[in-house]
Amino acid sequence: MEPAEHDLLADLREARRSLRLQAIDEPATAARPTLGQRIADTVAAVMGSWTFIIIQSGILFAWITANLVGAMEGWDPYPFILLNLALSFQAAYAAPVIMMSQNRQQDIDRKAAENDYRINVKAELEIELLHEKIDQLREREVLKLTEAVRMLAELLEQSALSAREPDAEGGRPS
Repeated sequence: MEPAEHDLLADLREARRSLRLQAIDEPATAARPTLGQRIADTVAAVMGSWTFIIIQSGILFAWITANLVGAMEGWDPYPFILLNLALSFQAAYAAPVIMMSQNRQQDIDRKAAENDYRINVKAELEIELLHEKIDQLREREVLKLTEAVRMLAELLEQSALSAREPDAEGGRPS
């Protein structure tokens, strides 16, 4: 492994330690969203639900029907200018609040993605270290096996030589 990879791995380990210590030192309230953030999240959750769409559709249907039938004479006749004003007002305030919630969620997602990237880099480096250790073990094992084969070859050679030498009586060994 290259020195730069070792340095990166050491930096990642140090960052992990400092994040652990920081999480211990920080109070639990630091991670809590502010009042504005909680309101934005609630508005986005409510306005992005089928319940809201169904209730709003029901209110719009009732408004238009009541004005067309004449149940509310002179209240908001066709072309429903007051209804358009109310819907424009709702959209004018809902859109920025929903955008605030989305921006906050985007920041959370970005931090999670950065954390995932760091974890992936660290895992990759750790796997490379394990590969190096396995390669070193394999090299040692190959060297030991090579040495054992060499020794066995020498023993076989000595055995073959001693089998070829005539014995003390001048004959061939049996």
